[in-house]
Amino acid sequence: METMGRHIIAELWGCDIDKLNNIEYIERLFVDAALEAGAEVREVAFHKFAPYGVSGVVIISESHLTIHSFPEHGYASIDVYTCGDRIDPNIASEYISKALSAKTTEVVEVPRGMGPIRVGESKVVQAYS
Repeated sequence: METMGRHIIAELWGCDIDKLNNIEYIERLFVDAALEAGAEVREVAFHKFAPYGVSGVVIISESHLTIHSFPEHGYASIDVYTCGDRIDPNIASEYISKALSAKTTEVVEVPRGMGPIRVGESKVVQAYS
C-alpha cells in the first residue's frame, strides 16, 4: 500500500525530569535524533515554559519532529513525521525515548496520504462545521 509518509505518535512516561525541563538538552536531542534517522534539518524552534516544560519543533526536509514535555509528570508527547520512504521515523522516535530514559513508551504509527497516489486528483472534505 502506497503512502506519502509515516507519522509516529509516541507517549513517553517515566522520563528523566531534569532532561524534560532542559531546553538546550531537548533541542540538541531532537536535532541529533533527526540526523540519526538520516533526515536533513532545516529549522529549529523551541520554547521553555515557566515554571517547567518545553515545546518545540525540528523542521526537516522530510517533514518534522515535535515535543511537548510535562516534567511534573515525567511525561513527553512526541511526533515524528517523515514523507517518502527514505527516512524511518521509528529510528528518531526510539533515539528520543532512550535519551529521555523513558520507562514506558507507547507508539502508534499512522500511514499518511494512503494511496494509490494519483497525481492531479484532489478532494476537499469539510472537517469542521
